[in-house]
Formats: sequence, structure tokens, C-alpha cells
Amino acid sequence: MGVISENKVREYIVPFLSVGKRGFKSKLCLTKVMLLILKRLKTGCQWRELSIKEYFDDGEVCWQTIYYYFNKWSQDGSFKQVWINLLQTNKQLIDLSTAQLDGSHTPSKRGGESVGYQGRKSCKTSNTLILSDNNGTPICVGEPQNGKQNDLFDINKIFRQMLEILEEAEVSLEGVFLNADPGFDSNSFKKNAAKK
Repeated sequence: MGVISENKVREYIVPFLSVGKRGFKSKLCLTKVMLLILKRLKTGCQWRELSIKEYFDDGEVCWQTIYYYFNKWSQDGSFKQVWINLLQTNKQLIDLSTAQLDGSHTPSKRGGESVGYQGRKSCKTSNTLILSDNNGTPICVGEPQNGKQNDLFDINKIFRQMLEILEEAEVSLEGVFLNADPGFDSNSFKKNAAKK
């Protein structure tokens, strides 16, 4: 991920973020809040280590405020709406001559909601399914699961949710060849994928 311009965040992301409908209205520039969130996600720094002075005057905002917005938008579906808009706006760039499906176990050493012990990783992990286009660009990500589950755990439900996002973004999957590793070899999943 290169440098993200304020204009692109303002145009493609901010309109899809929820804002309060009644009562308190934020006086903060949500574009700058989003830039700080993206910076945190890119660098992996601690929330308290964000370079807030780069975007806001001293004392205007604290790291807890940035985290509040991140948590709020994560829970209320704002980021999902942003993703659907980005897919819809850029669907001409997606190469669906084939689609790739794979799972990724990510170490979660500090815990979390969907964490379980993964023997081959020798640590607690979360498992996430990722659907990519022919260029390897992720176009949809499933809900994280407990790391002790394999890729087929609840696969039909997760796959359906992923396809619903693509349908909402008006990305056609008709005639797409789905490529997945042997970990997805299940008659139930093959039948379900063939229907879609």
C-alpha cells in the first residue's frame, strides 16, 4: 500500500462511514481520522504511538479518539460498505478468469475474539478465508474463525457471506473457475460452489 491521498480517502471512503444522526456531531475531519487508522493498519504500531500531531493540532485529538472511530466503524458495518463501494467502483480492474480461494492462519499472541490453538503453528491463531482474483488481488475476505478450525469449518456459510458481498457490489461470478487447494476438497462445498 503506497501513500494514500486525502482526496481518495475523502472520495471513496468517508461517504460510507457512519456518523451520528442525532445529538453530538463530530467536529473532527473524518478524512484525517481515517488516514490515521490506515497508517496504524499499515505500520502495525500501537494506537498510542500514532503520529497524531502530523494530522491534528496538539491536544485536539488523542489516540483513544482514533481507536473509538476504528472500533465503531468496524462494528457498525461501515468498513464493509467501503469495501463494497471500492469493488463496485473498480470492478473493471478485477480479473475473474479464475478465482483463488485459500485460508490463512494468523498468529494472535495477545488473544482476540476468534482465536484457538493451532498445533502446526505452535501458537494461538485466527483463520480467515480469502477469495482473490486471477492477479492475486483479494476481492473478499470471510469472517475470522477460531484458529483450531480447519478451512472447511462452516465453509458453506462463510462462502455464501463472501458471495453476498460480491453480489451487492454487482461483481458477476457467472462462469468463474474457482481454484482451491486440497484442504477444501468436500463434496458439500463443491456442490455449493457449482450452484453459484
